[in-house]
Amino acid sequence: MENSEIQAVLMKALPLEEVHVMSNDGSHFQVIAVGEMFGELSRVKKQQAVYAPLMEYIADNRIHAVSIKTYTPAEWARDRKLNGF
Repeated sequence: MENSEIQAVLMKALPLEEVHVMSNDGSHFQVIAVGEMFGELSRVKKQQAVYAPLMEYIADNRIHAVSIKTYTPAEWARDRKLNGF
């Protein structure tokens, strides 16, 4: 699966301002999702929110593993330099 496909799925499914997807092998992905929606959610709920639109692709093995980091826009503005963006 392509990084851009995962980015499009997440942008369509969730009210996000930014999504960054990285992969070295096309089946293990790192996702950084930025949106106001994460401000009021617990850590578990943030993960569940991002996993939900991807479950179809995880179930059919197009995505083998995904690592997720979530940020509010304010958190991302503060931390993006630490993440190399």
